[in-house]
Amino acid sequence: MALGIIKDDPYLAPFEKDLDLRIESYKAKRSELVSEGESLIDFANGYEYFGIHKTENGWVYREWAPGADEMYFTGDFANWNCYAYPMKRIENGVFEIYLEGVDSLCVGQKVQAIVIRNGEFMRRVPSYATRVVQNPVTYEFCAEVDDILFDGFEWTDSGFKPQKTPYIYECHIGMAQEEGRIGSFDEFTENILPRIKRLGYNTIQIMAIMEHPYYGSFGYQVSNFFAVSSRYGKASGLKRLINTAHKMGITVLLDVVHSHAVKNGGDGLNYFDGTHYQYFHEGARGYHTAWDTKLFNYNKNEVLHFLLSNLKYWMEIFHFDGFRFDGVTSMLYHDHGLGSAFTEYSMYFSLNTDTEAVTYLMLANELIHSINENAVTVAEDMSGMPGMCIPISDGGIGFDYRLSMGIPDLWIKLIKEYRDNDWDMFKLWYELTSRREKEKAIAYTESHDQALVGDKTIIFRLCDADMYWFMNKGSQSPIIDRGIALHKMIRLITATTAGEGYLNFMGNEFGHPEWIDFPREGNGWSYHYCRRQWSLADDKLLKYEYLLNFDKAMIKLLKSERILSKKAKSQWIDQNDKILLYTKKNNVFAFNFHPESSFTNYFVPVEEEGVYSVVLSSDDKEFGGFERIDKQFKYTAERTKDGRIGFFCYLPSRCAIVFKKQK
Repeated sequence: MALGIIKDDPYLAPFEKDLDLRIESYKAKRSELVSEGESLIDFANGYEYFGIHKTENGWVYREWAPGADEMYFTGDFANWNCYAYPMKRIENGVFEIYLEGVDSLCVGQKVQAIVIRNGEFMRRVPSYATRVVQNPVTYEFCAEVDDILFDGFEWTDSGFKPQKTPYIYECHIGMAQEEGRIGSFDEFTENILPRIKRLGYNTIQIMAIMEHPYYGSFGYQVSNFFAVSSRYGKASGLKRLINTAHKMGITVLLDVVHSHAVKNGGDGLNYFDGTHYQYFHEGARGYHTAWDTKLFNYNKNEVLHFLLSNLKYWMEIFHFDGFRFDGVTSMLYHDHGLGSAFTEYSMYFSLNTDTEAVTYLMLANELIHSINENAVTVAEDMSGMPGMCIPISDGGIGFDYRLSMGIPDLWIKLIKEYRDNDWDMFKLWYELTSRREKEKAIAYTESHDQALVGDKTIIFRLCDADMYWFMNKGSQSPIIDRGIALHKMIRLITATTAGEGYLNFMGNEFGHPEWIDFPREGNGWSYHYCRRQWSLADDKLLKYEYLLNFDKAMIKLLKSERILSKKAKSQWIDQNDKILLYTKKNNVFAFNFHPESSFTNYFVPVEEEGVYSVVLSSDDKEFGGFERIDKQFKYTAERTKDGRIGFFCYLPSRCAIVFKKQK
């Protein structure tokens, strides 16, 4: 089987049989799921059949629970009599019950399923529940009747299409406000979306939307896959948020967690029908020791039906434009990639590879792009699996982008372990620009991961305690000066070299001074560190404004010049002077990382002769710089005697300059 992926990367030729197996496994599983003449869209309709739905004459509730001996439906409508409403077992392990009369159930009523297996009595939250709430006294979880499929919400986003180059603002609804509490969808829509729009980001990636019992899990231990987290309001609030974002031209991605699930039984999927193997693998294969979570059995058709239906649900019912898939590396390998360096291709195609998970990801990408050809999918994969972002038809897995997960680690290592004078410019360039041909990446310096307690954001690593004392514009601190200068340079060089898209976690654009720590017993259940202090960036007396101004100017330039769609060309690297210069078509990027030395008449090589002017300087006063660059000066690039083309300019220490060739 001739695969395009091998043509693009000849080093994969020895693994042609493995790549053939990838395609064969995908085709075989697809044929099991989809009848001739139908598509995955037809298959992924579980949420329309299972769960609680209003009918013309009443209500129906269906549940897949093959291991159950009996099932009952109870709740407010039954005065919590657990045995008053038995469910009927039909084919394929499905139970159902019809409640006659449209008033037999009411929106807002609390309900549960009762499962009996081998005499064991178990209370369960319906697996397709669209709203789940917790009793504040007993802490018990219940579904709440919420006929979300037919709630009559009026969408006004017809024809919206995601922009081709994503500038992603990663956000968390609950901590997106400044008060010490959980924020709501409506507050985010009113207060944060306009801020994101002003900054220039065209995409938001929302975390922790799928219901999760523990707030501090950041939404990564999901219990109810079809339920919008009730912490932030009702599903209608999320719909308003997405509809408003689309009006603003902002794409909305869901941070989807199909790599694992919370191990809870009462409110989650685990042991739902009284067996450990309904949704998950049995034994060690079904348990993630590092995350203390359960792992899906991607070879089971009913599980694929559940997960694929889940993707379609979020797209069709909530108009999400795509997904960032969490924990892809964990899915791809039986050892979850723990401790693996992935230094050679054979490590991607060994017995350690979970081919069933690979097949699921291929099916997921086919489904998503069938529903919306403009949808965006992003893989959180740190292993570098070949073909992750190659079309399925060419032997790839079908994602649009992968996260450049090694880049934050690169910056942390440089800042923590090396003096500024010892930064290796050649290694820096290699790490920023080395990625597989034709596989697009999302560049970022730090995401939510680097902001959590136990880690540090870049600005906190650079400035540490001085941030508490010297961020007033009237104060002076060489540590703060260094931190502000490097923060701007690091973000600019990362955005312009490390990917075809860019991501920022909310607040990091202005150097949010403190980490994220969710309320927990260890901190007295405090929300002090689980919020965003927007007022710091808005205060004209503080230096946070400098970083905010730079981020806004940077995004504007990247978008207007379409920088991320062009390939960077290395023109000059000077290790001794800590200079790194490169071009992207008509734009020239000059970085002087030297902590002390500034250079006059430094030769900047370019691709074409002509007149160049400065379009961005990190040294501008509005960005907290020292205004050492004359932005009015014109630079004439000419061919030198030795055949090079370029111009001479002044490169101050710890400064980044972007030049553009004038027409």
